[in-house]
Amino acid sequence: MKDLLINRYIANKGVWIGRCHVPSENAYNNVEGPHVIWAHKEWVYDLSYYFKSTGELINSGNYKEILDVKNPNITKVGAFEEILENSFYHQKDYNKPFFLAPNDTQAVKACGVTFIKSLLERVIEERAKGEPQLAIQLRDEITSIIGESLNNIVPGSPQAVSLKDELKKRGIWSQYLEVGIGPNAEVFTKSQPFSSVGFGAEIGVLSDSKWNNPEPEIVLVVTNSGNIVGATLGNDVNLRDYEGRSALLLGEAKDQNGSCAVGPLFRMFDDSYSLDDVKTAKVSLTITGTDGFELKDASDMGEISRSPEELVTQVINDNHQYPDGFILFCGTMFAPTLDRNEKDMGFTHKPQDRVIIESPKLGMLVNWVNSADKIPNWNFGINAFVDYSIKRLQKKK
Repeated sequence: MKDLLINRYIANKGVWIGRCHVPSENAYNNVEGPHVIWAHKEWVYDLSYYFKSTGELINSGNYKEILDVKNPNITKVGAFEEILENSFYHQKDYNKPFFLAPNDTQAVKACGVTFIKSLLERVIEERAKGEPQLAIQLRDEITSIIGESLNNIVPGSPQAVSLKDELKKRGIWSQYLEVGIGPNAEVFTKSQPFSSVGFGAEIGVLSDSKWNNPEPEIVLVVTNSGNIVGATLGNDVNLRDYEGRSALLLGEAKDQNGSCAVGPLFRMFDDSYSLDDVKTAKVSLTITGTDGFELKDASDMGEISRSPEELVTQVINDNHQYPDGFILFCGTMFAPTLDRNEKDMGFTHKPQDRVIIESPKLGMLVNWVNSADKIPNWNFGINAFVDYSIKRLQKKK
């Protein structure tokens, strides 16, 4: 499959860290569970001798010193390609290793309205009150009034303040414009630790949502001291009708079973990959439906209105700490407007849509859409992780 051809070679260059569900016969000390792994060339290696979580690894600061295939405490989990193949939900063998989302104990944070295109769509969404058929009527009007005004505006700058005053006079100020060009970014909790789904899994939307979409994004890997040390891909699954009815429904629009997909792996910064690569990344999206529908689009990090560093400083600072670090969705410029069912109704997901998010230096994140109540329940939380960690410690002794 094309998915494997893209991802099978990503570990040939760079430092790739993630997690696998490893059955007991493949696991270090025969403890089944979500093991921290290192993907290197065609193999996946178990790092559980050293780290119980990727949160612990990232905040250790010295993990690269132990990444050596000759290290006797690092064992092979299996072949990279075979684990990828076994990660697709519809052919998964639970008796063999498969990839999980690379994040675990870290907080899962997100920034919204960081691209002008998505900012305009949020204003349209708000004015449409969650009704997709009204969006088409509002799109041309709102874009013609404020679209060009937002070009090259630096959020929080004196020019932004002047524009805000002008737009208020014209009666079109919005809470989304406030976070789009104001001094404070929108920052929210996307999901809970351990709840993200990974490569090959099903993602969930509410069955009563009639207007929803994927949001392909670059996701930053951030330490507990606020240092950006890597990146991955993410899908900030979004219910446009819920958020459009009221911003107070953001939690329901954003945080459902399977609504946060991350992966396939963390690519950690080194001589081959840096924050500059993140800032110039192109993120492409392909949606393929069983009805023959196909949508292709892309997001360009070069068009983000706030830098990754600024977004991070608005999340972690003297006012808020994250002892396990966090991952941060940076936002997207993707806002699907292509009609799918009826004219002027825009895009919305259907069950079994395949969503592919890809960036050349980060690989490919592949997921399938289903109702949140029909995909596997999230049942591995903090208590399960504690039990797993205790078993590992007992075996290690």
